[in-house]
Amino acid sequence: MATILDRLELTPVTKLFVVDAPLVARHAQPGQFVIVRVNDHGERVPISLTDFDVAAGTVTLVIQEVGKTSGLLCALEPGEQLLDLVGPLGCPAPLPEEGDVVLVGGGFGAGAVYPIARELRRRGVHVTSVVGARTAELLILQELLAGESDAYEPCTDDGSLGFHGFTAARLDELLAGGAAFTHCFAVGPMPMMRAVAGTTRPYGLATFVSLDPIMLDGTGMCGACRISVGGETKFACVDGPFFDAHLVDFDEAVVRSKMYVDEERRALEPTVAGAEA
Repeated sequence: MATILDRLELTPVTKLFVVDAPLVARHAQPGQFVIVRVNDHGERVPISLTDFDVAAGTVTLVIQEVGKTSGLLCALEPGEQLLDLVGPLGCPAPLPEEGDVVLVGGGFGAGAVYPIARELRRRGVHVTSVVGARTAELLILQELLAGESDAYEPCTDDGSLGFHGFTAARLDELLAGGAAFTHCFAVGPMPMMRAVAGTTRPYGLATFVSLDPIMLDGTGMCGACRISVGGETKFACVDGPFFDAHLVDFDEAVVRSKMYVDEERRALEPTVAGAEA
């Protein structure tokens, strides 16, 4: 079991948890994830690492409430325990030792972008972070991410803060304006990552996306995260989660990401019915 030490509400639907997990913290690297299980009846949920502190023996997770299990996770309080927390899993992000990197985070993806930004800055790499959300109140970890970025570019769909529009549109503006990025890493919803890949392709900018939205079991055993990359079959959880965005078959990835929509909706029905009773 893993004890929750602290809990912060980042937005009405997004929570940050600091969890006691010294063994995971000791071996974690940017881009990796953990598998979490709430209770004996709960499903296994892959969650990207937002932070890890070897000295404190803790890992930090950002969880967005989108279904039944994530709702159960977000309801936990400090002092309560997760039944399972396994990791670190997956391959570390393929970060460069030098250059000018642009990080793109959509919604909860800003949580996974933060440790990447921190490690890149430690290596002396120039970092630009382009992060987006529907509105200003849904942008998360602004101060932390800005503190680990040479340039911080917030984007909101409604124009309430920063650039008025999607992250890919702001990225396109930066590239068209002569930004000399050498690498791009994107984490967030599948449509956003697909848009980023389409934006960077004409510029020949090396781009990597995290296919964590299609992961399920996290060990490669279930096969739910099979994906075609450059014509080869890969598993997002064990071969990734980061892949060359220009080689990813996004048509297939989008289908994979929607495989369990009906099951997720049915899982919520008893909860919704109970709330309305």
